[in-house]
Amino acid sequence: MRFGVNILNFGPGTDPSTLLGWARYAEDRGFGFAMISDHVAITPDAAEPYPAPFYDPFTTLAWLAAQTERIELGTTVTIMPYRHPLHTARVTANLDRFSGGRLLFGAGIGWARQEYEALGLPFERRGRMTDEYLEVLTRAWTEETLSFHGEFVSFDDVSTGPLPTRRPPLWVGGNGSAAIRRAVRFGDAWHPYNQRVPWLRDEGVPALLRAAEDASRTAPDFAPRLPLLLTDSELDDDARLAGQGTLDQVRRDLDVLAELGATHVLFDTYPGTPDEMRPQEADHRILDALAPHVLG
Repeated sequence: MRFGVNILNFGPGTDPSTLLGWARYAEDRGFGFAMISDHVAITPDAAEPYPAPFYDPFTTLAWLAAQTERIELGTTVTIMPYRHPLHTARVTANLDRFSGGRLLFGAGIGWARQEYEALGLPFERRGRMTDEYLEVLTRAWTEETLSFHGEFVSFDDVSTGPLPTRRPPLWVGGNGSAAIRRAVRFGDAWHPYNQRVPWLRDEGVPALLRAAEDASRTAPDFAPRLPLLLTDSELDDDARLAGQGTLDQVRRDLDVLAELGATHVLFDTYPGTPDEMRPQEADHRILDALAPHVLG
């Protein structure tokens, strides 16, 4: 398994220096990849868990790519309906080229209804939009010129500029059955988040394998995001999320994920509410405690 960190590109105290500090910490410590989140219009429902300032993922990743050398950089996740897929294709292809082929692209449908309304987008149709936009995106990454006629976008003989250095690995985020089917159809990896180990073992991964079999496709990789929290005392294994508990509990979680075939694990140190946010150095200490057990 390869391990990465979620860079907090939002919240009080976040600025260019803290973003760069996260990226350099992750690369210097030996993590394989770092990812950041996506919002466009910070409406009240989005701001409640993810307060301002919220830095744009693509400009931030381009800036971080220029100041790092090895670490892969990506999104967890890009909300696909927020941008025209041709724009997303162009930006991501450019970013992959400028970074020397280091882009990981996470995609999802989003959850913030007010943000959809602010952008003039139909919240109830976001799943269908995402499917169509992913079809356009994946074609634009590999075709010099393309035409497409769908429900939401239609165009003929369009080029989005230089193709990416490589086809960026596409991680489809989400925990539901539609996200799993979408990962099988479009993704290189399924990217679930904030789940318990028993659910991943008994429901999530089996559902992924069934969906792949039903579609007569090879199952995509399994790349979960874990809400990392280290505690002094053990937490109830039936109630806790994967990645939370004592160091031994988290290590056992990682052993199970390896048995389930996980190829990547993203550690997310965000506690879930702004009031609980810690200084960056405190988050680094949490990762430092785990690093010897996962980075060798």
